Amino acid sequence: MTEPADVTETRVAYDTVAEDYAELLRDQLAGSPFDRAMLGVFAEEVRALGGGLVGDLGCGPGRIAGHLAGLGLEVVGVDLSPAMVAVARREHPGLRFEVGSMGALPFADGSLAGALAWYSVIHTPEERQPELYGELARAVRPGGLLLLAFQVGEDVVHLTHAYGHDIDLRTRRQDPERVRQRLQDAGFETVAELVREPVAPEKSPQGYVLARRIR
Repeated sequence: MTEPADVTETRVAYDTVAEDYAELLRDQLAGSPFDRAMLGVFAEEVRALGGGLVGDLGCGPGRIAGHLAGLGLEVVGVDLSPAMVAVARREHPGLRFEVGSMGALPFADGSLAGALAWYSVIHTPEERQPELYGELARAVRPGGLLLLAFQVGEDVVHLTHAYGHDIDLRTRRQDPERVRQRLQDAGFETVAELVREPVAPEKSPQGYVLARRIR
């Protein structure tokens, strides 16, 4: 089966920037209290529900997976980019990372106590996002949690240079109301939502949605 062009585009771009991306964002969480707050709530809620395996989907160089592991979660990272996975394995040798697609996750039905899609739904075109949310619901067990983070807006941003490299990558800002509806359609209920104003060099508000799978 031929891979969608946007999937190839995303893989190639992140393979290109992997090393510099990891270095530039290495300490980003230290200056992002809202990020840490949402990740902390997610971790606390997963632990309160008895814990279990959590998937960091679109994990990049593993910085969020490492943070969640430090909060007491059992985490496995999955990323489309082999170069990103190689960096994650080097930076976090005690954690497990796999090359894989969010559209076909390497997890059995209902095997995840929680899942995290941290700025990773933004690469899937609008017409395939309902399918993507369905795949997230398949992997998360009933009662399990899903945390999303994304740039807020309606437009598609075409990146031609980022992290010190020429690339060809499209990111799609998300409308929080549409995100909530897609979650509902996939069998989740929204638990909490946060939208904050951008902090330089961000160019758009940032959104976070925590949801629970109910069916």
